Formats: sequence, C-alpha cells, structure tokens
Amino acid sequence: MTESSYIARRETLLENLSRVRERIALAAVEAGRSPDRVRLMAVTKTMPAEDINTVIDAGVDLYGENRAQELMDKQPFLHPCEAHFIGTLQKNKVKYLIDRVSVIESVGSLSVLEEIEKRAASAHKNVRIMFEINIGAEAQKSGFLPRELEAALDAASGCRHVFVCGLMTVPPVTAEEKEAEAYFEKMQKLFIDNQGKKGDNIHMTELSMGMSHDFESAVRHGATIVRVGSAIFGARKYL
Repeated sequence: MTESSYIARRETLLENLSRVRERIALAAVEAGRSPDRVRLMAVTKTMPAEDINTVIDAGVDLYGENRAQELMDKQPFLHPCEAHFIGTLQKNKVKYLIDRVSVIESVGSLSVLEEIEKRAASAHKNVRIMFEINIGAEAQKSGFLPRELEAALDAASGCRHVFVCGLMTVPPVTAEEKEAEAYFEKMQKLFIDNQGKKGDNIHMTELSMGMSHDFESAVRHGATIVRVGSAIFGARKYL
C-alpha cells in the first residue's frame, strides 16, 4: 500500500468509525439510555492488523475475533486492546483462547462449558464467558435455546474457574424490521429475567447483540455491547 492510499484508507476508517459512534449515541438517547453504557466492539474478521490498529488508536478499546487461528496470527501485531472471542467455538480450540481473550462470548453448549472449566483449571486461571442464545431457534446455528438457559446457568454454578458475565446472540437475518425488533425484544426480556440469578461465579451485566445491519435496534433493546465490522471496515475480503 502506498503512502497516499494508506492515508485515504485511514481517513475512510476514521469517518466510518465516527458515524457508527454517532448512530450508537443517537439510538441510546432515543431509548433513554446513556451512550456510555453501550460499548463498541470492532469485529476484525479478515481485517489486516494495520486497519485494526487504526481504530484502536482512535479509541476503540475492544475487538472481537471469530476464528481462533486468526486471533493467534494477528494478535502479536496489534496495539494493546481487549479481545473477545465471538465465533462458533469447538472444544479443540478452547485451549488456544484461555490466555488470549478476556471473554469468550460464544459458549453455546454444555460440552464447551465443561472444556473451558477443564482448561481454565489446568492453567490456574479464571475465565469470563457469555452464554450464546439461539434466539431464533435456527437449526444451523449453535447456542442454547432460551428454555435451556436455566440449566446452563445451573451447570455453570458448579464451575470454579468459569464466570458468567452475560448473554450473547446473533438473531436471524430478516428483511422485516418488526421481525428483527421482536428477536431483540425477546432477548432483552430473557436477559432481564435472568439477571437476578447471581452466584459466586454468575453476575450477568452484559448483553452482546447487534451487528452492522441492526446495531441501532439492539441498542434500543438494551445491548451493552454491539459488534460492528463492515460498517467500520467495509466489506470483508475472503481469499
């Protein structure tokens, strides 16, 4: 990349980031919430370290990666920044994440929960997680169904090295705005209904939902973390 093209790319990223922040703030105010209560996560799947560092330097303090290998490859080249894992998680990838992220958001099965507890105990670490909820009951998606959350929380309460800090979801993609709103409403209710279930290792304060195409709706329905990729970085480029 030439110097002029780098400068142009940097300006585009900063403009995109500014617009996203403005939209988050407006949606929060419309919902009677403080914009400070909504944290922006930059979703960095397929994005180069140079672009990620640009937004980190502009004040983004959280990024999310979908793939364990990509996280491992890029992290050494990134400026200091908190990282979450947000992709579909297989048991054999857990061992690579324990020391690399502050939260594993995509815990969608009891077997993965058990693997995290085992790996965390072996490493003498405490690991913060979120339970992923399959709010649309989609057969092709991972995550707990809403009716399974209580059992998942009960299972987590028996763990000594896993701490549940909230819920995460990826609702079905739909062209109908009212239908999309309905999924966020269901998720908000589920979160509120279960916030009171506290224990030594359960303290649910975070609701991670909303992406580039729907984060404003998510903010209006109580999201504390929105996961934004293409609205900041542009379309992903897959090899």
